[in-house]
Amino acid sequence: MISRIFLALVGLLFLAFGLWSITDPLGMTSQLGVDVSGISGTFEMRGIYGGVSLGAALLCLFGALRPAMTDAALWFVTAYMGGYVIGRGASLISGDTAMSSSWVFAAYEGLMLILAAALLYRRAK
Repeated sequence: MISRIFLALVGLLFLAFGLWSITDPLGMTSQLGVDVSGISGTFEMRGIYGGVSLGAALLCLFGALRPAMTDAALWFVTAYMGGYVIGRGASLISGDTAMSSSWVFAAYEGLMLILAAALLYRRAK
């Protein structure tokens, strides 16, 4: 039951972020200190941040609603957030800097990775 509640909450957060990114990609990126430029900048932000987040929301919500999908959704969250943690780690090693809001996202991603992995471990026992 806890896994399904976790997935519902993560799914709702993905949904909110995806809708924000689809409807106001330049506002979203400016809030995060990211300067979007180039002919395809807005197009890419809607696709990458908006569309991918909405797809992630659907998978997480299906995992919350359908027990047969719960493990797949937890594996997705583990892999997705793990990828972010790896990327943020590479940034730290490279000496990159970021706004405080980026560190909030990094903390969220790390926490979601740990929780999803712990829930998978618990379900496997």
